[in-house]
Amino acid sequence: MLYDLQGEENMEPIVGILYSTVKENSQRLQFITEGMSQEEVDYKGPNNSFNSTAQLIKHIMYVDLNWLYRMKGEPLPHYLEEQFGPMIDPNNRLPMVQGKSWYTLMSPYIDVIEMLKDTCTRLTDAGLDKIVTFGHENEKQATIRWGLWHMADHSRYHQAQINQLRKWYKES
Repeated sequence: MLYDLQGEENMEPIVGILYSTVKENSQRLQFITEGMSQEEVDYKGPNNSFNSTAQLIKHIMYVDLNWLYRMKGEPLPHYLEEQFGPMIDPNNRLPMVQGKSWYTLMSPYIDVIEMLKDTCTRLTDAGLDKIVTFGHENEKQATIRWGLWHMADHSRYHQAQINQLRKWYKES
């Protein structure tokens, strides 16, 4: 099988390549988690001391959702904040997620990737230079170009954690 980053149809070249990195990582996330039992989705590692796959999928989706709205130049709608937030709990940890099926967690994430695709079809390569703010405590600035790269990188980072959880789960 040949792997390559190809731009998407109906997208400018650099936008298309960056979008395809996010899309490929979302497909990889689906692949490595598909078929997990509810017990495994909720598994928090040895001594229940790690974030579960459920928490990580929800977190990846919520981060991407926030970046999507930054790219659109719009605030995250309150109803989405209520439905999928917060980013972190009062203890500065990922919010607890338990008893939600893989499909219930993955379905909104797939919708976010579709909305991102739609947004990227209207984004120009020059538009990647637009600066947006992000961060829940200290506001930082980044270009939309960096935001798209970050979405892909952030997903891969947490996928490594999910792979470790899967290994521990099989061993337990």
